[in-house]
Amino acid sequence: MTLTLEDEWCVARDEETGVASQGKTRAKALANLAEALELHERPVPEDEDVDEPSTAPWL
Repeated sequence: MTLTLEDEWCVARDEETGVASQGKTRAKALANLAEALELHERPVPEDEDVDEPSTAPWL
């Protein structure tokens, strides 16, 4: 995990997954990263419809 300061934001990145989050404080950036990692690791149920991203967002 890396923690950097970019402009006025603390940015926390998990190098293994590539997941990143930010916060106004170090503690908030780390808490946001922990939440993002939980969501990243949560499997999508097979019966749940997942919208595929459009290749042309203006359509």
